[in-house]
Amino acid sequence: MRTEFTDLTGVEHPVVQTGMGWVAGPRLVSATAEAGALGILASATMTYEELEAAIKETRARTGNPFGVNLRADAEDAERRVDLLIREGVRVASFALAPRRELIARLKDAGVVVVPSVGAARHAEKVAAWGADAVIVQGGEGGGHTGGVATTLLLPSVLNAVDIPVVAAGGFFDGRGLAAALAYGAAGVAMGTRFLLTRESTVPDEVKQAYLQRGLGDTVVTRKVDGLPHRVLRTELVDALERSGRLTELVRSVRNAQRFRRRSGLSWRAMLREGAAMHGERTWAQVIMAANTPMLLRAGLVEGDLGAGVLASGQVVGLLDDLPTVADLVTGIITEAEGILRRLGTR
Repeated sequence: MRTEFTDLTGVEHPVVQTGMGWVAGPRLVSATAEAGALGILASATMTYEELEAAIKETRARTGNPFGVNLRADAEDAERRVDLLIREGVRVASFALAPRRELIARLKDAGVVVVPSVGAARHAEKVAAWGADAVIVQGGEGGGHTGGVATTLLLPSVLNAVDIPVVAAGGFFDGRGLAAALAYGAAGVAMGTRFLLTRESTVPDEVKQAYLQRGLGDTVVTRKVDGLPHRVLRTELVDALERSGRLTELVRSVRNAQRFRRRSGLSWRAMLREGAAMHGERTWAQVIMAANTPMLLRAGLVEGDLGAGVLASGQVVGLLDDLPTVADLVTGIITEAEGILRRLGTR
């Protein structure tokens, strides 16, 4: 299925596996690439050395294009950009607002730049800076999310920019892809749906916890890092919602210290990264931002359902299987093509 996005990135199908922290590693990304879609490595939870190794492993597993998700506010962002260029990574995506000079450096080296945005004005800004395409996520999506539904946010972004737009938030099958293409999007991006595949490294017991959830079993909370964060509703999340500021701060400092030891980042660097996240921030929220990776790691890597936070889109309530990535992508494309053919005969 050819679109502006497939032409731009060199992939076969207009489907993107998002760069989910602790989830989007070489196994999942390479499986996505082999299926003809765009897999994106999540580098925000990796050290520089881990990212370098992950890129090499992914390339050893597949000869198809793949991407890497970056944080422009990371202490070593420039070094990571140089790594992508040196290793010939096809696509660079950004979870938060990229810096203009990073976009320029990547584009000069022939890397396709695809930031994620949450508003039309953000899309306009990065398009003016030279971004090749954007991923726009509506409020249905998991992790950091906004309050506007994809059905409204997507057309507002399509009206604002002339570059390819990939729709995210609420997509999981061929019907969603067909609908996004009808809106004028050039593809769809999915996180939760790819998390719940056989190649995903999330522990099986955690995958089963996701599959048992209904449509009302996610919640948008600010108690994780001070920003709206869509996660599975769990006893831990309910406890976080009830907790006071002192409890939040003590827990956040403890988890931030664990992440500092693991990542090798200084307290100064971690606090600077936390402060760089958009919005007015208290110092408690800045520390919470540094604490977030460990809460996610506890659930998505260690399988600790009592101590971990599980990011999830609302689509979790419609998922009941664990397909291979190849079967997932093939099924989505086949279903979308069938729908578009039927619509074309009416």
